[in-house]
Amino acid sequence: MRYDAIVIGAGMSGLAAGIRLAMFDKKVVVLEKHSIPGGLNSYYQRRNFDRGGIRQFDVGLHALTNFIKKGEKGKPFSKLLKQLRLSYDDFKLCPQTHSKISFPGMELKFSNDFELLQNEVYEKFPHQIDAFNKLVDKVRTFDELNLNQGYSSSREVLKQLISDELLVEMLLCPLLIYGSAWEDDMDFAQFVIMFKSLYFEGFSRPEGGVRTIISLLMKKLEDAGGEIRFKAAVNEILTNDQGAAVGVNVGGEVLEAPVILSSIGYPETVKLTQKMEIAPRVGAMTFLESIFVFDKKIPQSSNDSTIVFYNNAPEYAYRPAKNYFDATSAVVCFPDNYEAHKTEGEGTIRITYMANYHQWRELGRTDYDEMKDKVSASALELVQKLTPGFDGKLLFKDIFSPMTIERYTWHLNGTVYGSIDKTRDGRTPVKNLFIIGTDQGFLGIVGSMLSGISMANLHGLMGADA
Repeated sequence: MRYDAIVIGAGMSGLAAGIRLAMFDKKVVVLEKHSIPGGLNSYYQRRNFDRGGIRQFDVGLHALTNFIKKGEKGKPFSKLLKQLRLSYDDFKLCPQTHSKISFPGMELKFSNDFELLQNEVYEKFPHQIDAFNKLVDKVRTFDELNLNQGYSSSREVLKQLISDELLVEMLLCPLLIYGSAWEDDMDFAQFVIMFKSLYFEGFSRPEGGVRTIISLLMKKLEDAGGEIRFKAAVNEILTNDQGAAVGVNVGGEVLEAPVILSSIGYPETVKLTQKMEIAPRVGAMTFLESIFVFDKKIPQSSNDSTIVFYNNAPEYAYRPAKNYFDATSAVVCFPDNYEAHKTEGEGTIRITYMANYHQWRELGRTDYDEMKDKVSASALELVQKLTPGFDGKLLFKDIFSPMTIERYTWHLNGTVYGSIDKTRDGRTPVKNLFIIGTDQGFLGIVGSMLSGISMANLHGLMGADA
C-alpha cells in the first residue's frame, strides 16, 4: 500500500505529525507497536485486588509545561493550538499553585508567575540578582529554534554569569531532570527551551491527566482523515539502490511512502535501516518511578507544592545511578495539588529516581522484585519526610523500572531523553527519513508535539500552505 507519508510511533510527536499532514489532505498512516498511543506519555491500568475494580495511572506526565492563560498569543502552547486547530478549553488545564527546588538548607519556589522566582532569588541570593537578570536577558534574546545552532554547554554559560555555585545547581536541577540527554549538563539551546517552558511559563495538568491529551489528538487525527494502526511494529525501514528510504516492512506487509517520520529515537530508527555505519550514540539517562495511592489526599498543610525537585546534596548529580537507583535526588509529584479544592478521596504521589539500566538488566526475577521493594521503601521514607503530619494509609503501589521503559517504548537502554546526538532539522543520512520528537531536539509534551508539527511542515508540507 502506498501513502504520502508514514509516521513511526504514536507518541505525542507522532500523533501531532500525523494530524498536521492529514489536515492538508496527505494520505498518512501512524504505526504504533503497542495497543495504546502516547509513547513515553501514556497510561496503564492495574487491577485493585483488595477493593475490586481497575486503577488507571499516567506515565510520563508529571506536568504539562508551557502554561498560558486563555487567549495568550505567540507562545509555544498557543502555536500548538493554532497548528492543530485545537481549542484551549478542550485541554481542561489546572494551573499549578507553585513548585519547589529543595536543596539542603535552601529552597527556591517558582510558579506560573516568573516574578515569584525572581523574588526568591533576590531574597535568598541577593548578591546574585544582577547576574541572574543577565541570564534572564540572555535567555529572552537567544534563538533556541534556530535549527543550525551548535552544541554549547549550559554549565559553562551559567558559570560565566553566576558566581554562586549553589544557585547554578538549583537552577539547573529541574531543567536537567525534565529533559537532558547529557549527563550533568545540557545543550544551552535546550536549556533555553526548558527555562522558558518551566520558569517563564510554568506548569499545569489537564483534568483527567494524560488521557485527556491523547483522546484529543486521537479524535483530531480521525477527523482529519489520518490512519493509525496499533500492534503494528516496524520490522525494517526499506531503502532503494540509491540508499533512500522508500517504505517500511510491518509484519511482512510493505508500506511505501516518499516521506518517513520516525518518533522512536535516532539510534532506534537507524537500527531499523540496518545501516550500521550510521551510529548515533545511545543516551545514558534512565529512571524508575514509584506510584503510591493513599486512602486520603495529602493536606495542603503537609505539602502545598505540585512538584518538589528534591536534592539532598550541595551539588546536583545528574548521571546514571552507581547502585541501581539514586535516592539522593528525586522528582516528587503531588498531582492532587493541581486541584487543591478537591479535598475528598484518595491521594496520589509519584516519586522518580535516576537509575542504572545495565544493573537492572542483569537482575533475575526474584532479585528484580526485591530491588523494587527497596526502591519502594526508600520512596516511602521520602514521602514521610516531605509530608510531615500526613498519616494516610497506603492502599496501592506500583513501580516501573528502566526495563519497563525499554519494553514499552523501544528506547535502547531504557533511555527517556534519547540520544545525545540530536538532529535539529530532523534529517538523517538516509534520504527521505526524518526524526521527530526528543531526538529532533524539542522537549516536554508541548515540545514533542511542536517537533512533530514543525518536521511535518518542513519535510511533508513544504510547498503546500505549511
